[in-house]
Amino acid sequence: MNASLFNPFAITHPTSIQTSLVSGASFARFDPSGKLLAAGRPDGTGVIWDLDTRAPVRWCDGHVKGITAIDWSRNSRFILTASKDWNIIIWDLASSSDPPRRHTTIRFDAPVVTASFHPRNRWEDVPDRWSLVVTTSPAAYSHRGRFELDGEDDSEEKRSTVSFASTIASKAFESATPQHLFTSMPMQLMVPPIVKLIARHRIAGAGVIKGLEFAKGGRRLATNSSDRTIRQFTLPIYSPPPEPSTIEESNNFPVLETDLEPTHRFNDPISKVAWHAMSYSPDGEWLAGGAADPATHKIYIWDISNDGQFASALEGGREPLLHVHWHPHGPRLASTTNQGDILVWHCPTPERWGAFAGGFEEADENVWYEEGESEFDLEDETELALRKKLQEDEGVDIVGGIEDSGLLTTSNEVGLGDPDFEWADEEGELDHQNWKMKIIMVDGEDGY
Repeated sequence: MNASLFNPFAITHPTSIQTSLVSGASFARFDPSGKLLAAGRPDGTGVIWDLDTRAPVRWCDGHVKGITAIDWSRNSRFILTASKDWNIIIWDLASSSDPPRRHTTIRFDAPVVTASFHPRNRWEDVPDRWSLVVTTSPAAYSHRGRFELDGEDDSEEKRSTVSFASTIASKAFESATPQHLFTSMPMQLMVPPIVKLIARHRIAGAGVIKGLEFAKGGRRLATNSSDRTIRQFTLPIYSPPPEPSTIEESNNFPVLETDLEPTHRFNDPISKVAWHAMSYSPDGEWLAGGAADPATHKIYIWDISNDGQFASALEGGREPLLHVHWHPHGPRLASTTNQGDILVWHCPTPERWGAFAGGFEEADENVWYEEGESEFDLEDETELALRKKLQEDEGVDIVGGIEDSGLLTTSNEVGLGDPDFEWADEEGELDHQNWKMKIIMVDGEDGY
């Protein structure tokens, strides 16, 4: 059915599996338009799937070790892949080759744990401004350079905790207000691009924080902790630090230290399972949690708008779940199994046959039909032949690209005109909304 025929007020959560993609992937992420799906594989290959044809359209083959993170640029033209081989590669999907052209390759001094684009990025002339990269040093890199994640204790336990916590530091860049950067142990808040610590929050009883997830608005934060509980918080509004005139004034800026109280706690009271991943719906009204159950593939969904009540549990077979990601525009999910299959979940919508014609009416039982006066009159054969000839003379684009600028919407428009974003708006842009992905046809080869 055409998406325009859906009832916009009936958007709900996914309920069933729409398709399964055999990809050999360990995780998958939708692009901002919602028409493509990128999968990271343990062999160092990234696969881009077209959800309309359910076939791979690009193979990003450039790493020698497993991919640890994939992220899309603002308008889906560029895709970032991070790997354990100490490299990140930015691919240009507008190129007419497969694998796509490497736009940038950046090497670090340690395996890359995660990497992500800034939500407002679209600038390719200085690629290292685009992303936040976290390595196992533990250290993080932004367009301003390298900075160490806080860790004063040199013990082995402390180093492993900080290194593990560093995997979630870049998740703040997925929020709609990319002015703040979060890390954990304890949860700390820094302000890019100057990377100044402005707040430190403590979560009582949470243990080690294994993951962070932000809703699209940027105020709701969900944490995945070692106590097998997902907590949701409503973040306060942080005041920006003053412009320091000297280094001494910058060091004397007071750090806000408060305890965060969760608005909701989510767990499985029966099986007490841990959680692999979390993902918010586009409107932030639903939260999906991927259970770390070794025997089943299960996704729990909670209704945030209804006081966080449990909505349903999606079961996808006996292959355990590794990752889950919500579609950026509708009630769809992509979950990855430990065998590498990607399950695409959706919410089946009943077809509205009355939308095809203005005078069409659905009938529950057979009725007598009264024919209109000229309803089935024969058309003039001359006019009919002329109309067919005009349609045949119209040019058909068989070598062009895939273009639908209506769905390539900008997902983050908060903070326009903010001086903190001026550093992201200094260069010319290539990642615009009207770019095209070239169609590559290969004869005699399968998609996988």
